[in-house]
Amino acid sequence: MRFGLLFLLGKGENQMQETLFEVIRRHAVEMYSEEGLQNRFEAGKKLRIKLGADPSRPDLHLGHTVPLRMLRRMQDAGHEIIFVIGDFTGMIGDPTGKSKTRVPLTFEQTRRNGQSYFEQVTKILDPAKTQITYNSEWLSALNFADVLSLTAKYTLARILERDDFAGRFANNQAIGLHELLYPLMQGYDSVALEADIEVGGTDQTFNLLVGRALQKDYGQEPQEVITFPLLPGLDGKEKMSKSLDNYIGIDEPAATMFEKCMRVPDEVLPEYFRLTTDLPLEQVVEVMNCDMHEAHRVYALEIVRLYHSEKAAKEAERHYDDVAKGTVPNEIPELLFVQGQEVPLIELLKQAGFAASNSEARRLIEGRGIQLNGEVVTDIHLVISQPAIVKRGKNRFLRLRFS
Repeated sequence: MRFGLLFLLGKGENQMQETLFEVIRRHAVEMYSEEGLQNRFEAGKKLRIKLGADPSRPDLHLGHTVPLRMLRRMQDAGHEIIFVIGDFTGMIGDPTGKSKTRVPLTFEQTRRNGQSYFEQVTKILDPAKTQITYNSEWLSALNFADVLSLTAKYTLARILERDDFAGRFANNQAIGLHELLYPLMQGYDSVALEADIEVGGTDQTFNLLVGRALQKDYGQEPQEVITFPLLPGLDGKEKMSKSLDNYIGIDEPAATMFEKCMRVPDEVLPEYFRLTTDLPLEQVVEVMNCDMHEAHRVYALEIVRLYHSEKAAKEAERHYDDVAKGTVPNEIPELLFVQGQEVPLIELLKQAGFAASNSEARRLIEGRGIQLNGEVVTDIHLVISQPAIVKRGKNRFLRLRFS
């Protein structure tokens, strides 16, 4: 059997056949190296393709789906996908993109978050064909002599070429020695797995190339590296990120996902279509040229369908339209209290999941982000004792009952 030769791309009448390599080249930002990758695919061997995940944040968003969707294409072509949960490196703390040392995780947190990641990843990948592994399996087995041998294969000057390290060093900000080892540990994952290919976002380029260099030092054929673009967030500027609250989570409720998709800035909507869907671009462009609002609706329906179902997409669309018309949807969460009970609004917002803390609840109220029965609430000391509809923002509702 020959792996990774032909792949059918797109939908509709204008279908075309491309080799897997051509599909990847069209979507990738960089390939290290292009010739090496093409040769591997054309050799017809089953390849071991690695994707690493930092378990510090167990929620995946549409930005993560960009490389994952390419992995699914490789998986469908017969290659082996190895999903590496960085539980050992997570207990140390990846400094990627940070201006200071990240707080490390406990072993229990890394395992819990890793399982959540896998459940979400398999919304895209075939779970029966996806291998999950934890890098503590080999990193925790290294003794001090092994670690010294590993560090001897890379220089401090090369490690400090990484943008975040270089910036912190130039600004006299602390860098822990353990942080300098992080790229080496991630690179050693590729050695332990004998990976043929590793994929990631462009923000991971440095670490991926460390793995390529280490494999050569350990006598292995260096892995091919493929980097994919970073999806812009809902602000249209920064990359999609939970910490920036500009994300669309793939595990979010369908109604929330639909509403967020409708908020994608017009100027980046073509990029969202291209990177996160398989809808034919020529048809998408035609809709955008005619009616940008309708184009957003097409996008929202497609994304909800992909990560929930056709039925959920239609229900989310009806919910969105009801909210847009000022109508309270029929199916909304409810909280039940005892008749005569007095419920402080701040406590209610926390119980409903509208706010994570008292301070956040107060900010919502003072920022005019909460409505009670259609009226904006500004009193942080308000107490509720009667049935009511509470609304946060544009599309989050709660029905309050007393009995």
